[in-house]
Amino acid sequence: MEKLFLGIDIGSTTFKAVLMTESGKVRHTMYQRTKPVDSGRVRCTGACAHCGACNFGQLKETVNGFLHDSGVNDIKDITCTVVTGSQIVEDTHDFLPYDFQVSEVTAHVAGAHHYHPDCCAILDVGGQDSKAMVFNPEMKMWNYKMSGICAAGTGAFLDSVAAKLNIPVNEMADKVNYDSTLEFSSVCAVLGATSINKFKNRFPLGEIIGGACRAQARTIMSGVGELFQGYKGTIYFQGGVAYNRAVAYYLREITGNEIIIPEFHAVMGALGAACLAREYYKTKGKQKPEINAPLPERTLKSASMRSVATRRDFLGKKDKPCVWRNLFFPSEILNALNVRILTLETYAALFARNGKRVKKAFDNAACKGYSGETCSFLRVLEGSELPQAQFGVSTSQPCQQGERVFRDLVRTYGIEDRFFSLQTPPNEDGNAVEHLAEDLERAVHCITAKTGLKMDPGKLAAACNYSNEARIHSLKINDLRAANRPLIRGSQSIYFATIFSQMWGTPELIDLQKQLLAELEEEAAKPSTVEFDNTHRLLWLHLPPFYHSELLNYIEEQCRAPIVFEEVNYVGWAPLDPNDPYRSLAKKMLHSGFMDPDYRVKAILEQVEHFKLNGCILYNHGFGRCSMADSSFVKHAREELTKAKVPLLVLDGDCMDQTIDPCSTYTKVSAYVEALNQKKYGSIFGPMEQ
Repeated sequence: MEKLFLGIDIGSTTFKAVLMTESGKVRHTMYQRTKPVDSGRVRCTGACAHCGACNFGQLKETVNGFLHDSGVNDIKDITCTVVTGSQIVEDTHDFLPYDFQVSEVTAHVAGAHHYHPDCCAILDVGGQDSKAMVFNPEMKMWNYKMSGICAAGTGAFLDSVAAKLNIPVNEMADKVNYDSTLEFSSVCAVLGATSINKFKNRFPLGEIIGGACRAQARTIMSGVGELFQGYKGTIYFQGGVAYNRAVAYYLREITGNEIIIPEFHAVMGALGAACLAREYYKTKGKQKPEINAPLPERTLKSASMRSVATRRDFLGKKDKPCVWRNLFFPSEILNALNVRILTLETYAALFARNGKRVKKAFDNAACKGYSGETCSFLRVLEGSELPQAQFGVSTSQPCQQGERVFRDLVRTYGIEDRFFSLQTPPNEDGNAVEHLAEDLERAVHCITAKTGLKMDPGKLAAACNYSNEARIHSLKINDLRAANRPLIRGSQSIYFATIFSQMWGTPELIDLQKQLLAELEEEAAKPSTVEFDNTHRLLWLHLPPFYHSELLNYIEEQCRAPIVFEEVNYVGWAPLDPNDPYRSLAKKMLHSGFMDPDYRVKAILEQVEHFKLNGCILYNHGFGRCSMADSSFVKHAREELTKAKVPLLVLDGDCMDQTIDPCSTYTKVSAYVEALNQKKYGSIFGPMEQ
């Protein structure tokens, strides 16, 4: 009996399927629009999945109809099925049995390579997102970029334009006037489509369509075109939007590259899934998932110690003066003064686990005029009731928006005359240390003058010594992690956030780091199927989404790609000098890894080398609006990491606001790890028997 391989791609607006023979010949294809069933039910309450009265039942009917038209009586006659697409969810398997799920990025690359093996650049534009894929010969892997949360550069934009012009979307290219000079907004799908209204009764239809198609091409490139920078060659244009040859025309005009629309462009994801089904079938029995099995999440005494200390700091010590602090003001000074420290960003992060409290805080902040353009940490602070402070300290770098909101908070709470903003330089230079040291002394003078507290030089020297001892144990922890297989889940370790701890300058941090070191040494002594060289080694940059650990768990459990180190646990400063505390603390601030963006990139490269990393993931809080993950930093980091042959994955998201999580996040992660698998193991499916 002939072996048959099925590839299915279920996207946001269309269902695609390809049936392929063992020799690689396409036997049958399907491309059709999807819509919810009239019943409005996602799935039936019973076991039956044959009537088509629910969305999943309709999916099964569609697949069965496709197979029937292909001459196949039952899906059991299919040798192997691979699926892809944004609408493949956990319950899909109950109605559509499949062998493996791959990312759309990997599927599109596999599909393009099936007929165009020399292909090096791909642009896929579907109904929900755009994807650019370019092969990097130095890294020997595919790099890719996906569009963000806006639909402006996707098929949804053309659908809305066609609806406003009252023409079928598939007829737009036949009516276009390529000489059109009309300009449409390419910032937003809603604005772009709405701007049609001011033109449709004043200009010929062809000119309007021409302007809209050019705006579409420009927006596609503004979203993902960065990946084609410096590339000169053929770009294979795939996806449903490639039906519109006018968009292809304008892409050619904008990029200067040849744009080719493959024969099976509309079902290329399904075609690639079918190709991968053939490959997956060949690997059965050869896969060795146990050699990179995920590390189980452990109950750590050190984690409990950290939680207890955090609760004590934020909920206890009410008999001591409260001082608000941002993440970068040296806690050694405040601990030497024996005050109750309230690190405001950390305080906001504690809200994240309680969705109702976060929602209410956002509502309150919105009523004050703080829109979604404002950092969600700061919106939580503006929308919450904070413990009354006797003083506030902040730094102007690395977050100027934070410093301004802190100024507003101290005005609101009536302590504007008891606030000190440390004017921190954006880059380290010859004067930076002296400037910071003088400013730190001024800060202490202001705090003591306004609160009546006294700075004991002996206690400040002791705080420096405590930090030095904690630093030694922190470095030992990092060295131990660098020299071994994964010893702790990144989803656990990242919450220690060593450099941001407000326990620096206390014996408690020494005890905490000692305990963590002992636990990691115990783990390192255990036998394991996972070895240093037989698994991925990832670096996590910036902060995590605080409202859940699902994303990090997905990376480490489902994708089996361990996060072996986190930027927030990097310790890169020299020991403090107890006899010269202010100058020492100034140097520590500048070498924290976040204050100076140029130094930060150098520190990341140091971590890549020290930990022998083969990948970096940056969680881009605020979609690039955060000054610690803005476009200029990302560009610099990507350039230097590319030189080191380490791919950077940027995940747009928000640390506090889960309502704006892009639906493409998990697709990006899957595609990234599949590319790492291909490079490391020679197969996207992971390690195999030799």
